[in-house]
Amino acid sequence: MPASPASPSLSRRSALAALAGAGAATLLGAGTATARPADASATVCATAFPAAETERLRLATVYRGSDFITTARYAPAGAAITVHVTAADGVLPTLHIGLYDNYHDVAAQRAPRAYPLAPGSNTVTDPYGGPVYLRLPGDGERARVTFTSGAVTLPTFTLGTTTESQFQALVDSSTGSAYVELTSPHAIITVSRSSFLTYRNEDHVQLMNLVEALIASHAAVSGLDGSSTLHSRRAGPYQFNEVTKVPAGVGAYATHYFNAFPASYLDRLVTVEGVSNRGWGFYHELGHLHQQFAYRPSGLTEVSVNIYSLAAQRVFGQTSNLLTVDASTGLNWFQTALPKLGTPGLSFATSFGAYEKLVSLRQLELAFGTGIWPGLHKLIREENPQSDWQTQDALRWTNFATYTSRITGYDLTDFYVDKWAYPIDADGRAALAALSLPTPPVDPSTLTD
Repeated sequence: MPASPASPSLSRRSALAALAGAGAATLLGAGTATARPADASATVCATAFPAAETERLRLATVYRGSDFITTARYAPAGAAITVHVTAADGVLPTLHIGLYDNYHDVAAQRAPRAYPLAPGSNTVTDPYGGPVYLRLPGDGERARVTFTSGAVTLPTFTLGTTTESQFQALVDSSTGSAYVELTSPHAIITVSRSSFLTYRNEDHVQLMNLVEALIASHAAVSGLDGSSTLHSRRAGPYQFNEVTKVPAGVGAYATHYFNAFPASYLDRLVTVEGVSNRGWGFYHELGHLHQQFAYRPSGLTEVSVNIYSLAAQRVFGQTSNLLTVDASTGLNWFQTALPKLGTPGLSFATSFGAYEKLVSLRQLELAFGTGIWPGLHKLIREENPQSDWQTQDALRWTNFATYTSRITGYDLTDFYVDKWAYPIDADGRAALAALSLPTPPVDPSTLTD
């Protein structure tokens, strides 16, 4: 998809970042407490929080987020790493070495290697090395892990804890680590040292405040407003990794535990200007980690994900990508999509491009307000409708149509079936009719930004 237009001035972004940081500072250490010394040993005092799969089930999402606890340590390949473990509440952590990198040439390096820890002294040797993490699933149990030998410092910036000068000194002194990390209450960004050095002269407080604002925008769309435990923000961070390889034709990707970005994307991941002005791909991939399965048929996977992207653009003061003019037509995406609506032989799957399909979801926002999406997410978490991945794609189309009709309070059959030619089958149309909802007072298919 085209790059998004430029946002307003840096002063506006600075103010936004300051607001995000004010909220972030109160959350630092929630779920974890991580030491950041630069010497040869370090202690991590970890507090357990729910596992990634537990949170996925609560949130009804397609993918698991991360449940890693950062350690600011790096394991050199083949080095004997010695740690001492104290588990105050009897729950023991697992140590992980390496990164998720699904298309790495070496199969063993496509996921971190797991090493269960025992009380007392443990020695771990990993043949490949990499950043070191802990997992401690549970509910507030505590464990203390001290790295006594073998590991080296992984230069880490922690929002609210590390100053820029401290961080830059760590980058200069910690040459034994092949990676650098940027962390905040809801994010871990892990990139290679060689790539990071190109972008090291950023304001990392501002950068990570922007990342926090981005994640908060997606949480808002998801209805994670803290009104109940069910609707609270997810435990654990989101992890954004530089990867060695992406599939042909793919700029970045999302899957369980992380978002993946090649080195060529990092100018939009680890720079203030990139995140605030040109981060559509970042917003999009993070959106995949918020999508709920119950109403995500395959034909909406790359469409409904961008309700989060549009929300992020609004937070950052950008012009909507839907108003980008297609150079081949001289028209924006509303102008190319709307003349097609309701025409004979129309197919949602084949008659529209990706942005044109997104117009249909923006029209729902224009008709009923952006609050429809938080309401939809919350209702799905409360009712938890089930479907089989392989055989019930049609049911998820029906779920999307019926649940959005329930949230808006109007029968959207004409909008979905007659105007946009969504592939809603006879069972789906019957389910919509059974709701006995009134016709919308305004036809959403006529609305534009």
